[in-house]
Amino acid sequence: MEGAIEYIIIMSTTQNNTVEIDDVCDMLNNINTADNEDSICANCGKEGSDVTNTCNKCKSVKYCNAACKKKHRHKHKKECERRVAELHDEQLFKQPPKDEDCPICFLRLPQLGGSVYMSCCGKLVCRGCYYAVTKRGTARKLCSFCRTPPPTSDADMIKRYEKRMEINNDAQAMYNLGCYYSHGQYGLRQNHVKALKLWHRAAELGESSSYHNIGNAFVKGNGVTKDMKKALYYYELAAMGGHANSRHNLGVFEEEEGFNYHRALKHYMIAVEGGDYKSLQTIKMMYSDGDATKEDYAKALRSYQAYLAEIKSDQRDEAAASRDEFKYYSAF
Repeated sequence: MEGAIEYIIIMSTTQNNTVEIDDVCDMLNNINTADNEDSICANCGKEGSDVTNTCNKCKSVKYCNAACKKKHRHKHKKECERRVAELHDEQLFKQPPKDEDCPICFLRLPQLGGSVYMSCCGKLVCRGCYYAVTKRGTARKLCSFCRTPPPTSDADMIKRYEKRMEINNDAQAMYNLGCYYSHGQYGLRQNHVKALKLWHRAAELGESSSYHNIGNAFVKGNGVTKDMKKALYYYELAAMGGHANSRHNLGVFEEEEGFNYHRALKHYMIAVEGGDYKSLQTIKMMYSDGDATKEDYAKALRSYQAYLAEIKSDQRDEAAASRDEFKYYSAF
């Protein structure tokens, strides 16, 4: 490769090219060193490749050592806080992941009415597919996905959850079991502390609904001391994981507590895309009150209609008509 570069330079000079050899060499040198550019200490101005001590919070400035970082802290504080807030909002308002699909019909699982968890195989099945199996004669008692017979008792069901937690590290099983402890269901004595432990474990494995429930616990004081700041922290984690109801709660807080209608509207818009009907209605009220534009409301309507197009099916509609608890969206 070096021979090829040398050949190009020689040909250029013999053809009276205006590019000088020194300029070409400088250009090549800059290319070689661009990836190894030295950093500058924000405190003392020292320059070099050893300036690698980065600000722990904003990650935007570097220092040559810990002493320089400490000396510069008071000067950097405001800029650091501003940058940290920017980074936080970038993550908070980033488009969250969509709900997973039903493993049988391959349609997006709805937030309202959601799905049925199969303790045998750990699958989340939509109400439509669940209903389609349960209405079939002798097959009605089998799992909609793997055709395993259902638990014979509440105790048997709890054992299945515990087994899936132990062997498969199943986040959904942890979340559901936490809900049962929280409400004292299926033979379990109510235990808010145990519920919180299970939700924390499930949340670490990506179950965003667990963060939402932890937030609710801090609002109500279930197993913990009431703390709205911590509640908002967990609602944010849930919202970033795609939990539309948590996103709506953040919008309500911004609107009612902070009077920050711009941020509230951003939260509501994202919640509507995730199927939150309350957020759509709230945007409609904001439009009526002059806190949102006609274009904002029109965009929200289009988003909700797009969401419905992803989740609706004749099979799910049939299930919803059979039982109120199977209703999976709110009509206009």
